Amino acid sequence: MQISWFYNGNQPIRVKTFLKQKRVSRRLLATVRSDGGKLLINGNEGRKIDKMVSGDLLVISLPSEKISPFLVPSFVPLNILYEDRDYLVVDKPAGVASIPSALHKEDSLVARVLGYYRIRGYKEIGPHIATRLDRDTSGIVLFAKHRYAHAMIDEQLKAHEIKKFYYTILQGSMATNHLLINLPLARMQGSLVRRMVAKNGKYASTEYWKESESQNYVLCRIQLHTGRTHQIRVHSAFLGMPLVGDTLYGGVSRLPLQRQALHCQQVTFFHPFLNKELTITSKIADDMQMFINNEFNVKG
Repeated sequence: MQISWFYNGNQPIRVKTFLKQKRVSRRLLATVRSDGGKLLINGNEGRKIDKMVSGDLLVISLPSEKISPFLVPSFVPLNILYEDRDYLVVDKPAGVASIPSALHKEDSLVARVLGYYRIRGYKEIGPHIATRLDRDTSGIVLFAKHRYAHAMIDEQLKAHEIKKFYYTILQGSMATNHLLINLPLARMQGSLVRRMVAKNGKYASTEYWKESESQNYVLCRIQLHTGRTHQIRVHSAFLGMPLVGDTLYGGVSRLPLQRQALHCQQVTFFHPFLNKELTITSKIADDMQMFINNEFNVKG
C-alpha cells in the first residue's frame, strides 16, 4: 500500500515537518522504517530530515499488515455499504460481536472482514475497526484498510467530528419532541459490563428527536455527540425510558425483538483521501422495522 503527496509550497520543507502537517504520526513513521516500508522522494530513498522543494513527490510505502495468528477469518458474507482503497463500511447484524473476545473467538465482525479480504485477495491490508457497536446493536461500522487511514479517522473521533445517528424504540412516553442530554457516565461499581450516570464520570452527550409515539413506546432518532460505552442505553434508562429489549438496563423484551432496539442508521465522516465528506446510510434492521410497522404504523 502506497500513500503519495506532491509538495507545492513556496519554501523548502523538511519531510518530517510536511508529514506532521499530513497527520502522519511518529509511530507510523517508525513502523515504516522498522517493518520493511519505504520513504521515497521522487523515486529515491529519503529520510525524514531531508528537504523537499515545490514539485517533489513524496511516497510512503506502508509495510504489509501483521495479522494476529489468533484472529481466525470467518467467511460469513458481509453486507457492504461502501468500499474504496482506504475504507470499508459494513452493515453489522444484531447478535454479532464487533471484535473477537473470550466469548466470541471464532466469529466477529472483524473476523468476517478478514475473511472477506482473504476471498478478495487483499494481501497487504488488515481489518482496522474504527467504530464499534455493541453485540446486540445493528447498523453501520467503519473499517480502515491501512494504518494511516485508521489514524486519520481516529483524529476525527477524538475531535467528535464524526456524526453518528441511531434509531431506537423507547419504553414509556416523551413529553417533548427534542431532548439534549449532557450527563457523565462511569462504570458501575462491582460490574464489568454495566455503566451508570455519575458525577465523576466522563462527559457524555446524547440528542433525541421524537419521530413517532404510541401508547407505550416512542420511536426516536438519536445523535451521539460522544461515544461512551452503552451511552444511549444508560441515558435513556436514566430518563425512565429504557430501550425495548434492553434487559440489562430495565427494558422489557417484546417480540419480534430479541435484543435492544438500537440501530446505527447514518454515519458522516470526512474522507481525507477524497477530500470530501461522505454520508453512509443503512436500512433499519428487519426485526426493528417490523416492530415499528406494527406499533407506529410507520413504513420503512
